[in-house]
Amino acid sequence: MNVEKRVRELVEEKIAELKRNDLFLVSVKMHSNGSLIVLLDADNGLGIDDCAAVSRYVGFKLEEENVIETAYNLEVSSPGVDTPLTFARQYLKNIGRSLAIKTVDGLKKEVKLIAVNEDKITIEEKIKEVGKKAVIIQSHIPYNQITETKVLISFK
Repeated sequence: MNVEKRVRELVEEKIAELKRNDLFLVSVKMHSNGSLIVLLDADNGLGIDDCAAVSRYVGFKLEEENVIETAYNLEVSSPGVDTPLTFARQYLKNIGRSLAIKTVDGLKKEVKLIAVNEDKITIEEKIKEVGKKAVIIQSHIPYNQITETKVLISFK
């Protein structure tokens, strides 16, 4: 049995049981060192109680079904600030924030996220040419042109 696939199913079962339409699974990763990492997110904020409920449910079911035969450590949490955005609904939560974006053509940009829709994001980018005043340009980037997006944290 594929551990990650079974854990995905169990997490989805618990999310449905919680009746939280804003809660969603970001990723499941079983590491060779025995760490089983489940990342959850929510449109309206993810609480420790949500993580605990999913953790208890998944842990109990994995033990009951004896899915993992070796010792493992189950960790259920929200994605950290260094975790790339994966879904459009994660971009939605970050409108107005600065992002570091890598595109399929190898470009890296620091931009401000202005808007999100189902197939692209709208950004503002400060362009500075030598000897000229910086201008702010608004443009769109389709999701299929993005290889990685991280939220930039400002301590200003």
